Amino acid sequence: MKRYILIVALFLGIAFQGWSQDDDKGGGRIEALKIAYLTKKLNLTPEEAQRFWPVYNKYADDVRQAQIDARKNKDPEIVREEKLLNIRKRYNDQFAKALSVDRANSFFRVEREFNGGIQKELMERRQNRTDRGRIRQ
Repeated sequence: MKRYILIVALFLGIAFQGWSQDDDKGGGRIEALKIAYLTKKLNLTPEEAQRFWPVYNKYADDVRQAQIDARKNKDPEIVREEKLLNIRKRYNDQFAKALSVDRANSFFRVEREFNGGIQKELMERRQNRTDRGRIRQ
């Protein structure tokens, strides 16, 4: 049953989101991993997934656009974080309607866990490349 839910969630996530434009940089793979991770951690049923993923996709687009704008405008970190917090506040009610209040709160925690794990993995890979470069010299 969990396998079925995971497959449905992956399909829905990909169908709504499509592969990321920066797929050649791994963005599409990371997005697919995120979909699987969120589906598993939030324990989404197929019905919940149908309600959740369209909201999530709009949320993710808004977050992505806010980050692009912050980089382009060279906003200070505190301003960027405030914009992201406002987006989270705006979508909190919509996530609560798609899931429940508790699971909507869990979503933000689970998303933070995933993003932290990705950051940690990327930092470790960079460090390993740097270490290998030193060894070869």
